[in-house]
Amino acid sequence: MKREEILQKIAHKRTKCMVYTRVMGYHRPVESFNIGKKGEHKERRQFREERCQVA
Repeated sequence: MKREEILQKIAHKRTKCMVYTRVMGYHRPVESFNIGKKGEHKERRQFREERCQVA
């Protein structure tokens, strides 16, 4: 079964997920962004900060 077929089959069980991001010191839902800000959000790169190595 293809992924699309599976998703269509269980569509009635799925719920909408709200994605929040931190903007200027507070959290806002990405859904409320204008089209330009949504594009910027999609281009963001995730990173994990490593611990500093102390000699």
